[in-house]
Amino acid sequence: MSHWADAEPDDEYAEQSFIRPYTITQGRTTSARDDLTLITMIATVVTPDEQLSSRGLQPEHRLILQQCRTPVALAEVAAELNLPVAVTKILVSDLIALGRVTARPPLAVAVGQGLDMTLLQAVKDGLLRL
Repeated sequence: MSHWADAEPDDEYAEQSFIRPYTITQGRTTSARDDLTLITMIATVVTPDEQLSSRGLQPEHRLILQQCRTPVALAEVAAELNLPVAVTKILVSDLIALGRVTARPPLAVAVGQGLDMTLLQAVKDGLLRL
């Protein structure tokens, strides 16, 4: 599966690859939720009859449900789906509205802890050495 942004202008499939995200989101360009960030943790809500409750969902919705059986960051979900984050946010919003997934900030943020400045400084130093 190629990424929608990898299409070359002269590629005969370029038009199709740009249309795919539009069709997946049914033409929506923004999420109904503004609290979803790259580090938001997404987890599937277990239902008694998963097969029955998956009717009417798009394949991408089902993949999200499978991937998030253990909590996963939204950025990881987007990477695994090979979709733009904006498209993934819309799909996750759909699942939240259906009660199929939950979303929460990472634990450190959720319990009010600040960012680990030592870790951030180490990352910064490493990037500067490149």
